[in-house]
Amino acid sequence: MLEHGGSGAAYGETGLVDTVPPSLSEAAAPAPRLRIGLLNNMPDTALVQTERQFRRLIGPEVELRFFSLASVPRGPLARAHLDRFYAPHTALPTAGLDALVITGSEPKAARLDAEPYYADFTAVVDWAAQATTSTLFSCLAAHAAVLHLDGIERRPLPAKHSGVYPCAASQPHPLLSGMAPVMPVPHSRWNDLPEGELAAKGYTVLRRSEAVGVDLFVREGASLMVFLQGHPEYEIDTLAREYRRDIGRFLEGSRDTCPGIPENYYSDDAIERLETFAELARIKRALSLHADFPGMAATPPRPAAWQDGAARLFRNWLSLVAANRALRATAEAVA
Repeated sequence: MLEHGGSGAAYGETGLVDTVPPSLSEAAAPAPRLRIGLLNNMPDTALVQTERQFRRLIGPEVELRFFSLASVPRGPLARAHLDRFYAPHTALPTAGLDALVITGSEPKAARLDAEPYYADFTAVVDWAAQATTSTLFSCLAAHAAVLHLDGIERRPLPAKHSGVYPCAASQPHPLLSGMAPVMPVPHSRWNDLPEGELAAKGYTVLRRSEAVGVDLFVREGASLMVFLQGHPEYEIDTLAREYRRDIGRFLEGSRDTCPGIPENYYSDDAIERLETFAELARIKRALSLHADFPGMAATPPRPAAWQDGAARLFRNWLSLVAANRALRATAEAVA
């Protein structure tokens, strides 16, 4: 298969949660290399950007392979890209993967189980739960997975969570090793999972935010299932691009309300300029205004304080994948 591409004090005090595991470079290199799959369900406009984000976090020491669901609607350019660089999800069982990352997607239906790709998605979840050492679900994929596995329904929010939020560790876990007790994490979602229902079904919440609820949770089993409601993979400009997109949708009339400015994300001067534009957009609401939206140079985000924590989270996850693979190999040799 072809491949391509190549914490601030404001969020909490310094300190460590659990012990720091050795990184893949510090320990003996596994032979063969870890092989991770990325099932990329993001819309066409974010497809390549999402590849880049997860490739950066997973790193060059790991073999990363791309997969797609044929049932996710695609335009011709995205389809050509997938045909060249991706394998279909039906190739997952023979790919020899150690672990899998499943991204979210932009919802089109009122219910997740009414999405055109839901049947294919749930088949992948069932396979991964037994065949991988770990599977990581990002945002909407986490919502769809717990709906399928345990019937947990996500709840619509009165307003979109958009911004960078302090998320506090609720208990020690190897995934959080070497991190401060409170870490900034980007969130961008219209829905939420109820913490009480997750706990009642046997999920363990590892990190949460007073502002936006559960951030990171897991379920132990044959495969360690890791669920993210946030987006640690985001680049510094991702929330800004999403905000510009949402402003455009408001101006063209495809959404009813003017979007809120992402919280804890922009500089003070940027917030002032964006608030001025948003007020004009609410008054005049014409698509022609979109050309006057302030550019990134005039509205810079704050430094991406979440990226060190995101890199640590993925190093910890890969260390767990490597350890679990070794345990499986030992158990199979004994058997």
